[in-house]
Amino acid sequence: MPEDLPAEKSPALDSVMAERHRLLSLAFRMMGTLADAEDVVQETYVRWYRLEPRERDEIATPAAWLIRVASRISLDLLGSARARRETYVGQWLPEPVPADLFAGTAITPLNSSDLAADPLERVTLDDAVSMALLTVLEAMTPAERVTFVLHDVFGVPFDEIAGVVGRSAAATRQLATSARRHVRRGRRARVSPRQHDEVVRAFRGATARGDIEDLLRVLAPDVELRVDGGGFVNAAPRVIRGSDHVARWFMGVMRKQPALRLERRDTADGLGYILRNEGLRYGILTFDVSDEGVTNVWLMLNPIKLTNWSL
Repeated sequence: MPEDLPAEKSPALDSVMAERHRLLSLAFRMMGTLADAEDVVQETYVRWYRLEPRERDEIATPAAWLIRVASRISLDLLGSARARRETYVGQWLPEPVPADLFAGTAITPLNSSDLAADPLERVTLDDAVSMALLTVLEAMTPAERVTFVLHDVFGVPFDEIAGVVGRSAAATRQLATSARRHVRRGRRARVSPRQHDEVVRAFRGATARGDIEDLLRVLAPDVELRVDGGGFVNAAPRVIRGSDHVARWFMGVMRKQPALRLERRDTADGLGYILRNEGLRYGILTFDVSDEGVTNVWLMLNPIKLTNWSL
């Protein structure tokens, strides 16, 4: 609990504090990094404790109040976050997280008539914090992103979201429709988790052997590689596109750093790899896979976005 908050103890307080992990998962999907998400959650609790006791007693459902406030704070911060990312050194990527970090925190009401009819447009609990989805969320406006996360991931009704984004319920539905359009454009044919992991293991094997022909076979022709060094680590300043360019980039890295090792980790995108150089954690690789092969490779080298992974 923040030091400036009162140290009261009650069943009501316990229930409010029990929402912290869910709030963090909500804010992470809104903001894309754990540090920004922590700031949102901190400010949400500060506002709760600034309420008069009478005001708190009048809140029928504290969990819903916390979600609304966290969403408004996220909406306000997204504009400034986007401006900061325009001056970011190199490419900015969302923060990769372990597969089970936010397990069980989202609620998707599959029987809701408001949800997209096309199953491909629905967000499952498995991919709700994936890099594949988070990068799509970055292309949305702040209002679209907040609406999408609240409704399609957390099941908040549109009439409640309308009060958060300052639109009518009808306009909020349109925001959700526009957000789903972004998701649809950013998705290819899905593959099973087993197929995803098989392709990723083949990627690792070819890279470790230095076999460019085998590597080319597991890369989609239009594969894209994005590297986030945050200005702390030398990284590719622009997107690397095409299987030949991506394969040669990885071959060059392995030649220059022969001590580099790839260690398996379960990520929100499926199988991924921690990169170790002479025993020290160096980065993490995550992948998006379609029936054509690896379509996206995300390499996180920014140490600030690696704190949630073991050393």
